Amino acid sequence: MSQRLAILHVAAEIYPLVKTGGLADVVAALPVAQAAAGDDVRIVLPGYPQVLDAVQRQRTVVEIGACFGALRVRLVSARLPGSALPCYVIDSPWLYRRPGGPYQAPDGEAWGDNVQRFGLLGWVAAHLAAGDADPSWSPQVLHAHDWHAALACTYLDHRASTGRASVYTVHNLAYQGLFPMQDAGLLGLPANLMSPAGLEYHGQLSFMKAGLKFADRITTVSPSYAREIATHEFGAGLDGVIRARADDVSGILNGIDTAVWNPATDPAIATRYDAERLQGKADCRAALQREMDLADDAQAMLVTVVSRLTSQKGMDLVLAALPELVARGVQFAVQGAGDAALETAFRIAAQAHPGRVAVEVGYDEARAHRLIAGADAIAVPSRFEPCGLTQMYGLRYGTLPIVRRVGGLADTVVDASPQALAGGTATGFQFEAATPAAFAAAVDAARALRRDAAAWRTVMHRAMAQDFAWAVPTREYRALYERALGAAPR
Repeated sequence: MSQRLAILHVAAEIYPLVKTGGLADVVAALPVAQAAAGDDVRIVLPGYPQVLDAVQRQRTVVEIGACFGALRVRLVSARLPGSALPCYVIDSPWLYRRPGGPYQAPDGEAWGDNVQRFGLLGWVAAHLAAGDADPSWSPQVLHAHDWHAALACTYLDHRASTGRASVYTVHNLAYQGLFPMQDAGLLGLPANLMSPAGLEYHGQLSFMKAGLKFADRITTVSPSYAREIATHEFGAGLDGVIRARADDVSGILNGIDTAVWNPATDPAIATRYDAERLQGKADCRAALQREMDLADDAQAMLVTVVSRLTSQKGMDLVLAALPELVARGVQFAVQGAGDAALETAFRIAAQAHPGRVAVEVGYDEARAHRLIAGADAIAVPSRFEPCGLTQMYGLRYGTLPIVRRVGGLADTVVDASPQALAGGTATGFQFEAATPAAFAAAVDAARALRRDAAAWRTVMHRAMAQDFAWAVPTREYRALYERALGAAPR
């Protein structure tokens, strides 16, 4: 048996306390899976109100004092609610205890002091990792997630040799944490880092680049995305940095929480079901049509969308194809928020097609479960997709994904081509070009298969049999940590 590892995760959000996307789901599930496998795992989080008000058994670890523009900072140890997992919370009311979201004010504008808010997160995490913040515990591995936590790798790298390894996971390269270069002085890092060889990115300061440059190992959340971000098309201007670290970059496919996302036990859906009791899914479909004021049409293929409403997610493709598909009998049930223009366009589409298109702007977790359980298919037509969890939820619920062949979507969904159908491997539908016509053709392929009830049921069964639990990625991360520790300076 491998030696028990002490692991510190660093992240800006965690489900269910703070969630803006799939990052929160991963941070909630991966550490728990690692702890269940026997490792000593903790998380450090910013002290947002929804975090500090929820964590239990709080104890001050250290009074840090004034730093990063705040007069008072302290580090608290606690337990996550509903879990035995220990966590650290950075209590800094000036930086974190405020209304709005984790990154944006209530008016939708980014907080003007995000450079300090997430610089502090990385700085505290590095001190924890180096063993001089909590005298009772220090990790062997620091695992930083996305741009918000990236500076932890830089701060740790620029300390005296600690023997700790750092791993940096890119959840979405498009969100890089860019700030004016004049803000660099707020971070307390050496001036020579503020150059193209360090954290400078086209005249700006890039937190994302901090992780890519200074982590011992870099991961993305799917193997295909790890290859894609080394290309000009998907590299968001950082592909050169990533190619230079090619030997240190790998992709580990995300898992999902199979206890939370389980149609056999899900308390949010109308009728629980599994692959052997699919009548429950039919009940969920009828209930969803009633809830969303869609026509009671047993022949219509009901396609759901649970997504950020952005062009990155391909929502403009859905809108452009929607009138033609509705005319062919397709129903759409949409939940999401994002670009104001797309939100308005979806609302107009719902008004133009009553009983055929339903739209809920915003996000409601329980409704997301009902949308996924009740639909025939779920559309994830992203222009790029690092991993994607929504299509995995769809597979788990027998709701066949319709996805673009990119990133984690390509890694998790097998297109229902004639060869895949004959070979018994199909689990959904893929399309190549980021065009409305290509998306519509994939929906039409799903409609055609659905007319063959036996064939559709066979693919549903295969979809529901896919295993996306965290056990496999947990083992892969463990092996990566051991390689990183072997390479870490002592």
